[in-house]
Amino acid sequence: MFPMLTFVLALLQLGASRTVLATVADTRGRAIVDIEADDFVVRETGKTREVLSVRVADYPIAVVLDNGPGAGQDFVAIRQAAARFIGRIGHRPIGVALSDPPQLIATFDDDRPKVLEALEKATAAPSGDGLFQAIVEAARAIAENGSPFSAIVVVSASPLASLPTELLTPVLESGAAIHVIVAGGSQVPGPSREALRVLADETHGQFTTIYSTASYQIALDRLADRLAPQLMVEYVVPVGSSSGNDVQLGVRIPGARVIGLGVK
Repeated sequence: MFPMLTFVLALLQLGASRTVLATVADTRGRAIVDIEADDFVVRETGKTREVLSVRVADYPIAVVLDNGPGAGQDFVAIRQAAARFIGRIGHRPIGVALSDPPQLIATFDDDRPKVLEALEKATAAPSGDGLFQAIVEAARAIAENGSPFSAIVVVSASPLASLPTELLTPVLESGAAIHVIVAGGSQVPGPSREALRVLADETHGQFTTIYSTASYQIALDRLADRLAPQLMVEYVVPVGSSSGNDVQLGVRIPGARVIGLGVK
């Protein structure tokens, strides 16, 4: 019997598979991405699982930009910082959405040059009420993509609307981690800013407040540094196993430290 067919039949007999999102760092805190499946140890409910594959995370990321009147001259800096961020997070599907009008200007099916071209053509607009609707549009696109992991990165100079409850559900149901970068200061209304913070907290994302135009790039660079070295570790799940809530990770690399970021 052919080796690959034997492997597939064995996997069907065992069950299915799950994927763990993780990062690995050496003793100096530097990310390690050159790792083989044999280097990882996965235990679920105390039992060792067979690791099928390890790869640098390639899940989709949607970038949602506030191009409303609150962005003003900041939008040029926001757009440039977003383009730099996209160039630093590796080969993965990227979508881009704007708040005015709230829609995707680049989809996950577009290649990188087309995504960057659409971003370069984006301009500030006179309306400012579409930020949260744009987040919903990004969430729906992610749900259609079907990836076990995903992220939405929101960059806003001044969110102007509160978050309607009916818009919260599709965002949370997408399963995406929401990372928010928002300008601080008295011009940012409390309720809408807190709504973005709630989204980040509820989805285990990152919420960052900045106070200068130059900080858009700094904040997005730091987020890229966080996302780029993530690894996706796929392992075998026996028939009838639990939901994967009790998963422990290890690596056979002296001094290395592994952090699990979720399992699906």
